[in-house]
Amino acid sequence: MFRTVLKVGVVLAFVSMVTVALAQQTTAGSDQKISTGTTAPAVPSSGAAAAPAASADNGAASADAARPLKNTTPVTLHELSPWSMFLAADIIVKAVMIGLAFASLVTWTIFIAKMIELSVVQRRLRAALHTIADSRSLAEAQFALGASGTILSSLLSAAMREGRLSAGISSDAGVKERAASSFAEIVRAEARRIRLGMGLLATIGATSPFVGLFGTVWGIMNSFIGISKSQTTNLAVVAPGIAEALLATAFGLVAAIPAVIIYNHFARVTKGYLELVGRSSGAAGRLLSRDLDRTHVSSPRPANSRAAE
Repeated sequence: MFRTVLKVGVVLAFVSMVTVALAQQTTAGSDQKISTGTTAPAVPSSGAAAAPAASADNGAASADAARPLKNTTPVTLHELSPWSMFLAADIIVKAVMIGLAFASLVTWTIFIAKMIELSVVQRRLRAALHTIADSRSLAEAQFALGASGTILSSLLSAAMREGRLSAGISSDAGVKERAASSFAEIVRAEARRIRLGMGLLATIGATSPFVGLFGTVWGIMNSFIGISKSQTTNLAVVAPGIAEALLATAFGLVAAIPAVIIYNHFARVTKGYLELVGRSSGAAGRLLSRDLDRTHVSSPRPANSRAAE
């Protein structure tokens, strides 16, 4: 289930990343066409103004010549919203942020699924333990539970199967030992099943900050390259690239912090559920012991009958 969800998410993330990159390239091309279209008519106007400027004084000519220089270096304002910073980021930084967003989605999916699962199994197991509290034998407990589908039903079935296979064996200790071995296998299998998905939470919580840090380092490196090309240290030029890089770290923290908190919460809840499983194993063992003792009482040994004679 989790592998299928991960595969679908990776495909969707790759498609969205390619779509965003194409949209950004299209926007950049349209902006370049608009800028070239608006600056082209400025050439004849400056040329036309240069002819009458020859007969004017030097102060007017210098003023006219200085006017186009101000127009050729426009100040572009960058909108520093999270979405605009994501669109303006490098393709590697975008891939990092999309991956971290997908990891956060997986975290909350596991949280919802495990919360429902643990709530249901704990409630059903507590009810099953309460149901067999007054049962005197394995058969009576199995009949009281019916087709409940809990771990307690599996433990009772294992005890009854071991008692049936060990019929005719006089050693009660051997029967109890074999039943305890079956109980341990069932409990270990249930522990593995109930912890499914927690390893993924631990991985997300441990690696997401470092993945976000990688995106930040990559973005800051590109920002310094841009600074060297533009040959300016103006804050208006430097700030957008650094902000885009730091957004990757924010994505990493958003993915990691909930994953760690949810993992610790599920570790506590799972421990409580496994304690209930241990109580169920003990209840099944006690019922098996009662059945064995009852069998010896109902069938006395021949030596006792000879002594009575």
